[in-house]
Amino acid sequence: MNARADHRLSATPVRGGVVAGDCLDVLRSLPAARVDLIVTSPPYADQRASTYGGVAADEYVEWFMPRAEQFARVLKPGGSLVINIKEKVVDGERHTYVLELIIAMRKQGWLWTEEYVWHKRNCFPGKWPNRFRDAWERCLHFTRERKFKMNQDAVMVPTGDWARTRLKTLGANDVVRHDSQVGNAFGKNVANWQGRERAYPTNVLHLATECNNKGHSAAFPQALPRWFIELFTDPGDTVLDPFAGSGTTLAAALALGRNAIGVELAPAYAARCRESLEASRTSAAGVAREAAQALARASIVTEQELISPRRGTAASTKIPKDNVPS
Repeated sequence: MNARADHRLSATPVRGGVVAGDCLDVLRSLPAARVDLIVTSPPYADQRASTYGGVAADEYVEWFMPRAEQFARVLKPGGSLVINIKEKVVDGERHTYVLELIIAMRKQGWLWTEEYVWHKRNCFPGKWPNRFRDAWERCLHFTRERKFKMNQDAVMVPTGDWARTRLKTLGANDVVRHDSQVGNAFGKNVANWQGRERAYPTNVLHLATECNNKGHSAAFPQALPRWFIELFTDPGDTVLDPFAGSGTTLAAALALGRNAIGVELAPAYAARCRESLEASRTSAAGVAREAAQALARASIVTEQELISPRRGTAASTKIPKDNVPS
């Protein structure tokens, strides 16, 4: 196989594919309204320099927004974009590039629908002269429309002893439901959760960092994209990670019976990502019956079909030659 062919989508019958290249260029060959969810962790400002060359904090928004324009184009109506990102400290203060990015996204037509917080449960303590170590990262949720797909019941959590504990520590007024002028008061009163086995989560996700993934400089735990995939997609939907890294998001998508498209700038990581996807497909045969049935319901497509337009569309499917690393 020659070098060029190695970085193109093959015709192997699978539900996932990876393209090596800059997502700004690669996504131009993807038809409009093709994916249901984009979950990604782009390079943080001035980080992953050895992998991606690094993007200065002052230049980050200018670098990101052309890519966000492509994200908007390929996202289906009712789809979501989730960006895992964190601030950077410059000259003793937090840089505002993340806040500037949010403002720029809104100016481009995105709705900043929600902000989820990834709390790193196993983060080591530490300090600097004027601050302590961060134990959290942002997960910014953007949509193009106010009405979007969201399966809240899919991410409900066991209540366990939560309700009983709160009932012991709160006053009688808290356990009696009463009228409220603020939104939906159902979840504010513990009495409403008595006898229930599951409850809706908050927007804080308590997940450990990834410790066993040595193949990438900044891998997040598979549980993170998995949570968003369950929340914002159905089996058979298509998930895109334009900064695929080691393929964590793609593996999670396949495990949940979704189709997966990945774009990765570094050819070496793209190759590892393909290996990870193949391992995910191989291990799928041994999962529980429920998961296997979900995988079977997912549409079986080829890698080329994932990035090609549906019959009757006029969009070009060819990845430009100049965009394929040699």
